[in-house]
Amino acid sequence: MISNKTALMVASVPSMIGQFNMANISIWQELGYKVIVACNFNDRSVWTDARVDEFMSELDEKGITTCQIDLPRKPTKISMIRKSYFQLDDVVNKYNVGLIHCHTPVASIVARKVAHKNNIKVIYTAHGFHFFKGAPLKNWLFYYPVEKFCAHFTDVLITINQEDYTLARKKMKAKQVEYVPGVGIDLTKFGQVVIDKSEKRKELGIPEYATLLLSVGELNENKNHETVIRAIKDLDVYYIIAGNGDLQKHLQDVICEFGLTERVKLLGYRTDVAELYQTADVYVLPSVREGLNVSIMEAMASGLPVVCGRIRGNVDLIDKHGGALFEPRSVDECKKTLEDVLGCEKNLLGIYNLKKVQMMSIEKVNTKMKALYLRD
Repeated sequence: MISNKTALMVASVPSMIGQFNMANISIWQELGYKVIVACNFNDRSVWTDARVDEFMSELDEKGITTCQIDLPRKPTKISMIRKSYFQLDDVVNKYNVGLIHCHTPVASIVARKVAHKNNIKVIYTAHGFHFFKGAPLKNWLFYYPVEKFCAHFTDVLITINQEDYTLARKKMKAKQVEYVPGVGIDLTKFGQVVIDKSEKRKELGIPEYATLLLSVGELNENKNHETVIRAIKDLDVYYIIAGNGDLQKHLQDVICEFGLTERVKLLGYRTDVAELYQTADVYVLPSVREGLNVSIMEAMASGLPVVCGRIRGNVDLIDKHGGALFEPRSVDECKKTLEDVLGCEKNLLGIYNLKKVQMMSIEKVNTKMKALYLRD
């Protein structure tokens, strides 16, 4: 274990830390580390102002120091990247940091350069490389060489799906390459929620006996919710989407265009996602790119069948026994796949998923992460 007991968690946006890394922070505190969280708290593109402020208060109550770093999400914002490098370097020296765990592409590039300069151990979790089978050529031309270069000064490179793990083992020269199946699922939080399904549907404006599809995720191009909206136009189903994002107006326009305002609802940011899983009949994830999607695992832990894009990560989680996969850009294939799953015994699919996701429990993932933090 690192002798210098100050650890720094770095990501571009606070939601990456709040949603996916609080367990890692708890492990650090258990091991006696002073913890610092550095990200762009001014980026409210994923979380609302209220949620970001609430998260900062939560960190403060846990005795965690927060540092504002002007990290951009886009690699084209060179001046912001340069500024964030010097900001992060100042944080590392001010707090005498001994360990860095970084996430998200731009933030990880900056953090690993700072770690290399200051001879600090650095762990990088790749939550899904931007280059993958079927990815646009521009992704391979930009992200692949950058990641390959940065791997040379990465002590531990963590991948969360089998495709990335295989590629990293063959092509990346990190000191150590590990496979960890995501961030882990709290099986006590999902699937064990007791709700009045009828009342919940009434609250959402969904008929009690209607077939309800659910998606959880940011409203952006990658999440690709429009494919499902178009696919269900002629299906007798309702569809709810929990999440904020830049495409909210566009998606609402598509909903209106197809006359689906009664059957498709954009719920915005929700704090009751566990209850939404219990209210739905089928979980749908039409993303065109994922690492190892947490919402799919949450849906599996809630005993739901899953219909999702046939992409990296998703194929690790879902097979014909727990749902079905489709070409995410194909409205017709999405519709056909939904029809097939809706015609199956959905309870059996959900039971299979519930059993399979046990291997991805937060306890198992935490055990693996703790071992990585303790390793010299």
